[in-house]
Amino acid sequence: MTHDQNFKNLILDYPRQAIALFAASEAQAIDADARVTPVRQEQLQERLGERFRELDIPLLVEWPDGRREAILFVIEEETEPARFSIHRLAHYCLDLAELLDTRRVVPVVVFLHRGDFAETLSLGGDATTYLDFHFLAYALSRIPAREHFDSPNLVARLNLPNMAYASEDKLDVYAHAMRGLTTLEPDPERRIKYLDFIDIYAALDENERIVYRQRYPEEVAEMTRFAERFIEKGRQEGREEGIGQGEARVLLRQLTLKFGPVPESVRLRLDSADADTLLRWSEQVLSAGTLDEVLQ
Repeated sequence: MTHDQNFKNLILDYPRQAIALFAASEAQAIDADARVTPVRQEQLQERLGERFRELDIPLLVEWPDGRREAILFVIEEETEPARFSIHRLAHYCLDLAELLDTRRVVPVVVFLHRGDFAETLSLGGDATTYLDFHFLAYALSRIPAREHFDSPNLVARLNLPNMAYASEDKLDVYAHAMRGLTTLEPDPERRIKYLDFIDIYAALDENERIVYRQRYPEEVAEMTRFAERFIEKGRQEGREEGIGQGEARVLLRQLTLKFGPVPESVRLRLDSADADTLLRWSEQVLSAGTLDEVLQ
C-alpha cells in the first residue's frame, strides 16, 4: 500500500480530526452542526482524469442552516517534498473551484519526509501580480511529537511516529500512539486497521519490540486483552464462513496484532495451510516471541 493510500484512508475515516490537525487555522469555524463529506473521486476523475490527482482528498464542509457558505478542503499527501508541484496544486484547486462553483477553497499539503518545497506561486507582469497562490503546509517531520503525546485528536496520535523526536524516544512515541488508538478508537475493525498504520511508520525492529513489551507492560496487556476478545469474535466468524478460511483470517489478525504488518510470503503460507496447521500456529501465537517461532 502506498503512503498516499494510507493517508487517504486516514483522512476519509477521520475527516474532522484531519482538518483540525492539518488545517487548524481554518478548522476553528467548523462546529458540531457542520457536515463534512468527501467529494466523490469518480466525479472528479471524469473531468480531471489525471493519474497524479487520483489520491487527492477534497472534503466539503457545509452548514445546513446557511450560516456560512460551504468551504472545500483539498488535502494532498506528498511523500517526498522534492516531487511536490505547486503549479499542479494550483491547477487542481482552480479546476475544483470551477467544478463546484465556489471560491471557498483551502489547499492543504501534508509532507511526510524532510525536504524543501515551494510555498508560494506568483504570476504576473511588470505592472502587477495577477495570481498569488499559497497553501497550508503541514510538514510532519518538523512537528515535535511530544507536543501531541496526550492529544485527543486521533489523527495526531496515529501520526506520532511520523513527527520529530529523538531516537531514544522512539518507544515512548510508539506507546503514546498505541494509547491513542486504544483510548480514542472504540471500533475493533478500525483498531486493527490503524494498528497497521502505526506499525508501518514506527517500523520497530524485533529488539525494539522486545524492549517495548518489557518497558510498557500495561499497554501490551491492554492490547492482548483486546486481541483475545477480537480473536474470539474472529473465531465465531470463522465458524460461519468455513474452518480453513476462518482460521486463516483469525491467525492473520493475531499475527498483525502481535508482530505488526505481515509479509506477503506469510500470508501465502496461511492461505495454503491445512486446518490442523492453522490451529497449531494459532495456539503458538501468545507464547511466541517472533513470527518464525509461530510458524515452526
